[in-house]
Amino acid sequence: MFENLSMKRDEVEKYLGGRSFEQAKDEYDREGYMIFENVLSEEMLERIKSAAKPYLDENVAGRNDFEGLKSNRLYALVEKAPVFAELAMHPLALGFAEADLGRHCLLYAYLAINLHPGESVQPWHYDDSHCDVALPRKNWSVSTFWAIEDTTDVNGATEIIPRSHLWGEEEMNGAILENTFSDKRMKDVDEDPGARVDAIKATMKAGSFMVAKGTLWHRGGANKSDGTRFIITPQYCAGWVRSLENFSLSISRETAAQCPERVQELIGYDIYPPFKGYVDGMHPKRLLKTV
Repeated sequence: MFENLSMKRDEVEKYLGGRSFEQAKDEYDREGYMIFENVLSEEMLERIKSAAKPYLDENVAGRNDFEGLKSNRLYALVEKAPVFAELAMHPLALGFAEADLGRHCLLYAYLAINLHPGESVQPWHYDDSHCDVALPRKNWSVSTFWAIEDTTDVNGATEIIPRSHLWGEEEMNGAILENTFSDKRMKDVDEDPGARVDAIKATMKAGSFMVAKGTLWHRGGANKSDGTRFIITPQYCAGWVRSLENFSLSISRETAAQCPERVQELIGYDIYPPFKGYVDGMHPKRLLKTV
């Protein structure tokens, strides 16, 4: 398997608690997600928090019920600090992303989400829905979730429905609707039209990691605590899928030129074989040589 991936087997398997990657991948394929505890060091967590703090201090709230009217969302993270480029190419995240999507996968979206006290539940959704092809089918994206602070039962831990990546088309109470992105009504923290007995809360200690298939149903939980819940979620897609975030515009060419080569590829300075993504008939990486 690893002959087709960009990292070595030992770089990934050191996080798997003695399992082989194939064993972990079997569980991931069956359940649709996996959680790994204590992946990031305290030093890395502090670097991430310090880099995010100036932007979180602006306290820009979400614009609708999906983003969260009591949440902060930070986009274009690679442009904001080098530590976010490092996180995007973490071997554990890329191991699962590339195994699912291929060596030429791209970043699909890359954002930080900070839930404040009183934030209500997010609508149920799956991140692959933007591909707009009926289920069931293979996932064409992979979502990862890094807990920068503890995510708990009460502060809004992501809620998931195990094995829902295998479902066909579903109509769900509390699912995302066409008007979700225009809904600016502040919901009560206890209001939950989508409560389900088959859902679980993905609680994680700071520094832990969750990976989920893009077809797995999930939502952000309600924050009923008196503190924040801060996660960072790099999402990846197959190289032939258009990214949700337009990284070629949100990340300057000067910043891209300073990124590690693998991150340059993830944000679009790559081709999907044989030549999808070329610029003026040539490989897009040549543009970075002129910066």
